[in-house]
Amino acid sequence: MTQAKTHQNELERLSALESRAEIGGGPQAITRHHQKGKLTARERLDLLFDPDSFVEVHKLAQSQSVDFGMQEKRVPGDGVVTGYGTIEGRLVFAYAQDVTVLGGSVGTIHGRKICRLMDEAIKVKAPLVALNDSGGGRLHEGFFASKGVAGMFYRNTAASGLIPQITGMMGSSAGVAVYSPALTDFIVMVKGQSHMVITGPAIIKSVTGEDLGLEELGGAKVHSEITGQAHLVADSDQECIDIIKRLLGYLPSNNDEQPPVVANSDDPDRVDDSLEKIVPADFRKSYDMHQVILRVVDNEDFFEILPRFAPNIIIGFARLDGSSIGIVANQPRFKAGCLDVDSSDKAARFIRFCDAFNIPLINLVDVPGYFPGATQEHAGIIRHGAKMLYAYAEATVPKITLALRKEYGGAVMGMCCVGMGVDLMLAWPIAQLVVLDTTAAVNLIFRKDIAAAENPEEFRQQKIEEYDYQYSNPYHAASNMLVDSVIKPRETRPQLIKALRMLRNKHRPAPNKRHGNIPL
Repeated sequence: MTQAKTHQNELERLSALESRAEIGGGPQAITRHHQKGKLTARERLDLLFDPDSFVEVHKLAQSQSVDFGMQEKRVPGDGVVTGYGTIEGRLVFAYAQDVTVLGGSVGTIHGRKICRLMDEAIKVKAPLVALNDSGGGRLHEGFFASKGVAGMFYRNTAASGLIPQITGMMGSSAGVAVYSPALTDFIVMVKGQSHMVITGPAIIKSVTGEDLGLEELGGAKVHSEITGQAHLVADSDQECIDIIKRLLGYLPSNNDEQPPVVANSDDPDRVDDSLEKIVPADFRKSYDMHQVILRVVDNEDFFEILPRFAPNIIIGFARLDGSSIGIVANQPRFKAGCLDVDSSDKAARFIRFCDAFNIPLINLVDVPGYFPGATQEHAGIIRHGAKMLYAYAEATVPKITLALRKEYGGAVMGMCCVGMGVDLMLAWPIAQLVVLDTTAAVNLIFRKDIAAAENPEEFRQQKIEEYDYQYSNPYHAASNMLVDSVIKPRETRPQLIKALRMLRNKHRPAPNKRHGNIPL
């Protein structure tokens, strides 16, 4: 006999369903999960959002599949927790996959929940955070599961450049499950815990004979140092969440907003005499560009992106006068700061992200050129280097370039100079902006004269001094309006801040076209 419907009865029924949803795969599965040092999906979301701000949606959705005994495996929520709340007071949407429920696999309802959440994030133009912990598509549901997965890819693309998308890889993902993270703006992996592979070790061994573990194939070290797929690496779930929250603090909620401005305790007019000591005037001597960045930005606070991949170029976020900026800087400690295939890709994508979200770009240049050799040529340095050119030329945000020491060859354009749409071109007095370094230029120009000279080496040195005085300095470039201002190193911070204030209201209308064709 059916019990008469009352408020109390239905409230009890609701409470039972919600309780069932909240334990996911059950107490034993949660215990095993904790024993691995991992947090549950709900614990991760609790850490991500401001206290008591998270609102869960589609909590009671569950699989409709009945094949392969699925009717016995149904769990309210279907292996993913979705909802919205505030992070530092700002609206953010997020989902966290629950690996204790069918391995976090993406079934029809699971995928539909995520797609519905993404639709809402796009609709109200708020950031989306994905906490992924999934083995991939749900095999129990066959081809039906592919619709949800494909729908995620479609929405990742629709959201790109509209709202920030950040993925925390909290576990192992394989096959199609890795493509949604790859379509987001930033990926944070957890060391020893998260993996991303297209094909698992067993299949690879059966096909190619290669015997590789998940860590060797697609662990955090691989993706942060070799592939460049992991922008940041955390030691734990907690640190992963902390990194995501810090990253969000530099970003606007959408492409129509300006990045957050924070209270600034660092004097905008602060000068720093140590910069002359950090950067040797002798071009043959190396130094750490990080030290320059830290002394220029607010409170020595620099949030580097992809620090382990292509270290010959540095990218990341900082603040000047309380406002978010993106920094692109050559690193003389690695490959002398030369541009190459990987550094070009790394910088180009970062430049395009900053441009999409109204984040001004500061370019700190000390580059001898493109890294030479057949390996780079055959790897497509022409095409990859063109990506940086395209990204800078396309960017409409304020672009300020500072030549610290050397700018040689095609890399001058690669780092955004006059002619590439730079808004302000600055240089230190020791800077050289030339097609070739002085010695190489003299050897080519005066080859015959040197050979015919009574004292070839003395003649060569004389011509080097003359060339240096006439051309290998910022004053020659400034006289031709290729440098807007030559500034004292100690005044770098106040000069950059003044430039940013001047460019605050910069507006460059977008051309009337669908999109360009970047050389991918």
